Amino acid sequence: MDKNKLVTAYTDLMEHLYLAMDDTLHSMADALDIAKDKISEAGNLTKDEINTISDALKRDIESAAHGLPGHQDANSLSEWFKFDIDLIENFTLDAFLSLADKTRIELAKLGEEAKHHTYQSGDVTLPGTFTCHQCNKEIAFKAPSQIPECPACQGRTFIRI
Repeated sequence: MDKNKLVTAYTDLMEHLYLAMDDTLHSMADALDIAKDKISEAGNLTKDEINTISDALKRDIESAAHGLPGHQDANSLSEWFKFDIDLIENFTLDAFLSLADKTRIELAKLGEEAKHHTYQSGDVTLPGTFTCHQCNKEIAFKAPSQIPECPACQGRTFIRI
C-alpha cells in the first residue's frame, strides 16, 4: 500500500466523517459508513484500504473521546498530543475535536467506555506521541502519519501516551 495515499485518505475520510456527523441525525457508525462511501466514490482505494483507514480513524476518535479533557484549551490539547499543538502540520484540528466531542457524547449515551488502543507499525494515525511497547522509545507525529517500526529496537507495537 502506498503510504502517502493512505495518509491522504485518512485525512479525507476524517473530513467526510466530520461533514456527515454535522448532521446530528447520524450515529458515528452511520456517519462513518457515509464517509466510507464518499471515499469509495473517488475510486482510488481498494475496499481493504478503505476499511483499514476507517478502522484507524475510528480507533483514534475513540481514543480521543476517552482521553481528551472535557474543556479544551491550548494547554490541555498540547498535553494530550504531548507536544505544542502549534506544531501540528496541515491537520484539521477543529474537525477532529468536534468528532471526538460528538463521539464522547455518543459513547456516554450508549453507556460504553472507549478502550485504550494498541497501535502497530504500519497503522495510520493522527498527530500525537507514542511509546514503543518493547523499549519505551517515544516517537511523535505532527501530521497524520503511518507508524514506522521503532527506530531504537524495531519494535512494532505502540501505545499513545
